[in-house]
Amino acid sequence: MMDKFMQAAIDEAKLGLEEGGIPIGSVLVYKDEIIGRGHNRRVQSGSPILHGEMDALNNAGRQPASVYKASTLYTTLSPCSMCSGTILLYGIPKLVIGENQTFQGEEALLNERGVAIEVIHSQACISLMNGFIRDKPELWNEDIGE
Repeated sequence: MMDKFMQAAIDEAKLGLEEGGIPIGSVLVYKDEIIGRGHNRRVQSGSPILHGEMDALNNAGRQPASVYKASTLYTTLSPCSMCSGTILLYGIPKLVIGENQTFQGEEALLNERGVAIEVIHSQACISLMNGFIRDKPELWNEDIGE
């Protein structure tokens, strides 16, 4: 059975795909409650920085450092260097990743800096990304900077 928080991140990813965007979703969880949710909205908003993790953090609003330091970030895909830097900047101690097969982000850096990482190898996440990369390679390459 899928963890309810990862399922919420997957639901966000699917919403992004339905909107014509890139299917990557994320939720920020504090004290067993989702305080921020989001999905990659670069295409929808014309933003260069609204990746799923950034959107979830933005939607959580301003939080005291103590909240970030006691939160877990769930994301459907291994985080890029921008999102990883934000995780480090705010001291988020735990990251749960849906999959890192289609894209390997900055997990080594996060791990080296003390972030606890769990990769669940979700077939739902892998299928979402594989379908997207197959159908819209130009959009995928733009998002990862190639």
